[in-house]
Amino acid sequence: MTEKSAGFLASVEPFAFLPENELKKTALNLIQDTYPAGMTLFIQNKTVLDRVYIVAEGRLEKYVQEEDQKTLYDVLVKKNIYGGLSTLFNRSLSIRTVTTLEKTKLYSLSRANFLDLCSRYPDFIQFFTDQLSRQMLQGPYMSFLAGRKESTASTDFLNLALQDIYSRSFASCEEDLSIQEAARIMSEKKRSSIIVMNKQGRSVGLLTDNDLRSKVVSRNYPVHHPVKDIDSRPLIALSPRAQVFEAVLKMMRHNIKHLVITDDQENILGIATEQDLLLAQGKSPVYLMREIQMASTISELKARYRQLPGLVKSLIDSGAKAGGLNRIITEISNAILKKIFSLALKDLGEPPARFAFMVMGSDGRMEQTLKTDQDNAIVFEDAKTGQEEEVLNYFLRLGEKVCNWLNQVGYSFCRYKVMASNPKWCQPLSVWRKHFWNWIHKAEPADLLNSSIFFDFRTGYGDQTLTDELKNYLFNTLGDWKGFFRHLAENSLRFRPPLDLFGNLILKKKGDKKKCLDIKEPMQIMVDFARIYALQYKIPETNTLDRLERLHRLGVLDNQDHEELVHSYSLMMFIRLSHQAETLVVENRPADNCILPKKLTYIHRQSLKGAFKGIRNAQSRMRMDLTQDIGIT
Repeated sequence: MTEKSAGFLASVEPFAFLPENELKKTALNLIQDTYPAGMTLFIQNKTVLDRVYIVAEGRLEKYVQEEDQKTLYDVLVKKNIYGGLSTLFNRSLSIRTVTTLEKTKLYSLSRANFLDLCSRYPDFIQFFTDQLSRQMLQGPYMSFLAGRKESTASTDFLNLALQDIYSRSFASCEEDLSIQEAARIMSEKKRSSIIVMNKQGRSVGLLTDNDLRSKVVSRNYPVHHPVKDIDSRPLIALSPRAQVFEAVLKMMRHNIKHLVITDDQENILGIATEQDLLLAQGKSPVYLMREIQMASTISELKARYRQLPGLVKSLIDSGAKAGGLNRIITEISNAILKKIFSLALKDLGEPPARFAFMVMGSDGRMEQTLKTDQDNAIVFEDAKTGQEEEVLNYFLRLGEKVCNWLNQVGYSFCRYKVMASNPKWCQPLSVWRKHFWNWIHKAEPADLLNSSIFFDFRTGYGDQTLTDELKNYLFNTLGDWKGFFRHLAENSLRFRPPLDLFGNLILKKKGDKKKCLDIKEPMQIMVDFARIYALQYKIPETNTLDRLERLHRLGVLDNQDHEELVHSYSLMMFIRLSHQAETLVVENRPADNCILPKKLTYIHRQSLKGAFKGIRNAQSRMRMDLTQDIGIT
């Protein structure tokens, strides 16, 4: 094996530049893995690479993914290397998304071994520097991490528009200017970054003091070379009208520290740094995201997850809105789940079939709070005849491992066992189709009461084409089957908002939670309302506010109804998250959903009553639209 791999390395640049004894030593450190076709190995700006990969057999596609568009398409073939540029110039974050096109065999070398070779053999590292220069000349290529830390505080931080906080003073230079001269300009203007312009006067890149340290000083890179050889591309930009929480999410998704602010014509207006946006009271969602991505054990993930309540409380104190908080919590949850899967798949080996780990309930709606349990399942492609048991057993082991680790991190087991570790909810696509068909055509209202969370599913990890196929099947099977929607409406109308005939709040009278109201119950009615109409109009979104927005655009909700529902739901979510954060961080006890109205401000109490009246109106709408012929009152 070693002789064979050493012979292979000798035919691959830049390993071919190494002395024979070094080549043999490197071959001893190689690991070989085989991957099936259609498997996404790395995700741009999210996957942290701890190894550099060399294609031994097969083909992979690499691309930049922006929403639903693939750009900068390329194919990796035998003897191609992936991960070198990411390791050297992007803090080990994958520069592109990489997916196997066919069964593929890869050799890999640890990051430590790779960097050791770079430090000792100039020709070896020069190969990657030249590769970087060539690829950047082809157009926008990478989003690098950079930036000096400068903090700005605000009493309403995350709700601010970027135009209220970004720096309008910035330095710029032409891309052919030498690195040394660009550094002089940065020093003279006391800037931590400089915008790089092409010959046509358009901004194409960003050079930061971190680039100078990591790409020039530490590697003794020639300072007479042009800036375009090392600047960070493409620029990640936002409008000055965007809110700070949008910038937070963008930084988290792209794992960057600088955002360029541009007008509608893409002219540069200024730069916002990570700490301009995030370090209100010393708390940074982006920092927590990076810590999660760098974690290598479940205990580390658990420690990171324990930081979330304090982070959320800090964001609330800084003026964050409920929608932005939910999205941030969801992004943190997504990152933890992906890290858990990377560890689980490393233990169990490659999956025998395409699969998707579906998340449902509040996670599926991207509305997680600080009190959440697991609602998940696995769907996998149907196995060939004779392989069904083997395939099922693999995914049951995977589901059990992932669910156990999620529980250890802090996501409690579902008390109803709606988890991928339950054989009932770890099934091939054909069985999932039968589940949905039965729920739609055979289930009674009581059955749907326990299965409604399954209609809020999305892909948490794995092959999204499977969940897309299941979603299409759901909508096609629904058709205009009125009985199904009647049953869903009937279940929702069994619950009433906690408001008496005189408009007073109804509080619990018994138990240790007396004189409180469970804020989750009225919120569930709003979730049901949005879900029922979203299914009726075949709206693919799962988030409640997104569903309401689509219903508004379709004309199902008029302006007044839409505004009333959005305001009501957002208010309740904010009160719920505030209560949970206070309970966990200040009172140091487990989070719950029991709100004591006497602890709310007078304005919040009155607003809550108004929200409950809005829920009554929504139920009246459901009663009139969906249940008249079954006489629900």
